[in-house]
Amino acid sequence: MLKLSGRFLLLFLPVLLSGVGFPQGGDQMSYASVSNTRFAPLAVLPPCMTISAVHGDPTKGAATILAKTTTGCVIPWHWHSVNEQLIFVAGTATAQTKAGPGHGLKGGDFIFLPAKQVHQFTCTATCIFYDVLDGPFDIHYVDKDGNEIPTAQLLKKLPKPVPPKK
Repeated sequence: MLKLSGRFLLLFLPVLLSGVGFPQGGDQMSYASVSNTRFAPLAVLPPCMTISAVHGDPTKGAATILAKTTTGCVIPWHWHSVNEQLIFVAGTATAQTKAGPGHGLKGGDFIFLPAKQVHQFTCTATCIFYDVLDGPFDIHYVDKDGNEIPTAQLLKKLPKPVPPKK
């Protein structure tokens, strides 16, 4: 389980330093351009996924994250402590819960995942999507039986991403 702490802030450091910052100001409009966004990896996520906080501070509360995953990227079975809303910009993917069938996703699609619902995500063609969180970001990976497993143990088993062809 990942708890918000000094360690979490260190894990989120690449995102903090990505140049995007955390636009705040509930009384001000904020803007994020996909084409100008700088993405960074997050140590608790598979290396095939990079993110950028585009509104709010995901270490402290509600936030919107812009995420990018490579083709074939799998975010294995996991859950979050807060509700999550995914808004697809581009690519294709499948989101699946333990409670039901998977749903194919493409640009323009939306999916709501309630807090603590175990799910997994598979990107089938490079994906870009917004992840709107109701509170601080965390991720709890689980095994096939739903038992929580340490993040480091899970990430060690994942294949390394293939660098893009130039």
